[in-house]
Amino acid sequence: MATGWLCHELYMWHNTGNWAQVFPPGLTVQPGTHAENPETKRRFRNLVEVSGLLNHLVQISPRPATPDEIARVHTREHIAHIKALSDAGGGDASWLTPLGAGSYEIALLAAGGAIAAGEGVVSGEVTNAYALIRPPGHHAQPNLAMGFCLFSNAAVAIRHLQARLGVGRVATVDWDVHHGNGTQAIFYEDPTVLTISLHQENLYPPNSGSISENGTGRGLGFNLNIPLPPGSGAAAYRAAFERVVIPALHRFKPELIVVPSGFDASGVDPLGRMMLSSGAYRELTHLLLSAARELCGGRILMTHEGGYSEMYVPYCGVAVLEELSGVKTHVDDPWQPLMMAWGGQDLQPHQSLVIDKVAALVARIS
Repeated sequence: MATGWLCHELYMWHNTGNWAQVFPPGLTVQPGTHAENPETKRRFRNLVEVSGLLNHLVQISPRPATPDEIARVHTREHIAHIKALSDAGGGDASWLTPLGAGSYEIALLAAGGAIAAGEGVVSGEVTNAYALIRPPGHHAQPNLAMGFCLFSNAAVAIRHLQARLGVGRVATVDWDVHHGNGTQAIFYEDPTVLTISLHQENLYPPNSGSISENGTGRGLGFNLNIPLPPGSGAAAYRAAFERVVIPALHRFKPELIVVPSGFDASGVDPLGRMMLSSGAYRELTHLLLSAARELCGGRILMTHEGGYSEMYVPYCGVAVLEELSGVKTHVDDPWQPLMMAWGGQDLQPHQSLVIDKVAALVARIS
């Protein structure tokens, strides 16, 4: 089982400025560091090397996506807007989404990285792949950048694989703590793409990601939201996978599974209030791998999204990569035993109720 790995130093050069986490600096907001900064990604990449895992991964090189490839998902006006801001030295693409000089070209390289990793999986060069790309993508709407995202990397890759490599049905399983609203919007009327988002209820975007958002037109039934209550831990996510995600995948029978992979549902993330450990991400990856082997030859593409704990994202990422590759390194997560001992890690009745409501919708998938 070969696992692909894609990363590039230019991804770290996307400049989100000196915001104070998610607020622009001003006379009452001291300048600081934007939440979506290079450090979490760079430290993830560094731990992959230090662990020795890098030596077991198949290196995949990114290439820039073309504007025409981006336009399969986004409007020409949106693409031009991002380019103009970048060419002018930067600015705020929309609320919470600053960019700098050169960010347009880096965003093309991120989307192109998702394409290249997807091509590696579909061609059989690798069985699965992780694309550590930046800027992230799952909030980007067809005509709007938002939530730190400029272009919808996973969606661009999916449309490319469908158009050029003959891929038919694709399922997305988004475990970022925030709702994958951009991916949802892009595929909301499309029965060839099953979109599943597990996220903290009504976190970001506001009033987005409810159970009632189930697709429309020919896409009715092909969008599933699992808005888990704040404080959900490993058992709640396990139940969501066992009762909703895995049964939905088996009904849909995808040819490829794409995971917009955010590690901000971890127990120490500053922008979420969930309680996942690296071991929980490892378990979710194991469940996905088992389903993928039965349904689509093990083909999984992961595209990096959020995760804002500089200290903890690398441990979550390495756990996922170890599971994808079947290679166990010497790295132990120092937080794992502490998080799993926290109160509330067991499945709670109010969490189970939400999961069962979504499970009732799985029968709509055909």
